Amino acid sequence: MIDEPQMDAPEQPGKDSDLGGFHVKTVYGPVSSWRLGRSFGVDPICREDKVCSFDCVYCQLGRTKEKTCERREFVSVDDVKKDLDEVLARVEADIITFSGTGEPTLASNLRGMIDHIREVSSLPIAILTNSSLLSESKVRKELYDLDVVVVKLDAHNQELLEKINRPCEEITFEKILGGIKKFRSNYPNKLAVQTMFIDKNKKYASEIASLTREIEPDEVQINTPLRPCPVKPLDKWEIEKIKTEFRGLNAISVYEAEKVEVHPVDLEEVYIRKRPEP
Repeated sequence: MIDEPQMDAPEQPGKDSDLGGFHVKTVYGPVSSWRLGRSFGVDPICREDKVCSFDCVYCQLGRTKEKTCERREFVSVDDVKKDLDEVLARVEADIITFSGTGEPTLASNLRGMIDHIREVSSLPIAILTNSSLLSESKVRKELYDLDVVVVKLDAHNQELLEKINRPCEEITFEKILGGIKKFRSNYPNKLAVQTMFIDKNKKYASEIASLTREIEPDEVQINTPLRPCPVKPLDKWEIEKIKTEFRGLNAISVYEAEKVEVHPVDLEEVYIRKRPEP
């Protein structure tokens, strides 16, 4: 494993913080997601600074302050239970999604959070993952019970992976692709592959599409960074051209999808901070 940077301990979710006087929680939204509809977020990392196994050039959260592949507990299951119990009855959502201030599969207690959501809600559960830990059998098993899993595939080889996603040293493209395929072979529910297209990988759309066909996902999500970030998004016509490479697959693009109206719960309490769209 790489050495983890030493960081000051951030405020714990569910506790009073100094972030603009807001009461920071592990839940947020719902937000209007072009992929998932009215999505209510659960953030199992819940840090002011992003903790992730990648440092993607296009990430709207900025640079990864702590890049790690080591799973650990960031927030307790009890904190998530408390936050969910306070607001879930007032939430109008289509789905509950694990996403937020880092790679959600880094949370070693993710299974406990999933189990509690199943106990208190009938809503489907999704996760947005960068696929970096799917090579670990324990992680795959934890995700088998979810209703929707969205995996990331932005590259077709190690060189491009390092240029775009800038992963931890021990993460290889072969591990990522192999992990996704192993997960697909045993996962009975909806698997979506998302690719974020930017200038660095747009000319490799055909190669990425070829690998996506090997995965046999239920859906392909063709994205480009429309939210503020260091990287310029591709134009609509460029995304339309890229989509033709995915013919024969159930592909949708960020420019095509319609967003639904949402009514976030108690924004003065459930502070969204810089969390990305679930």
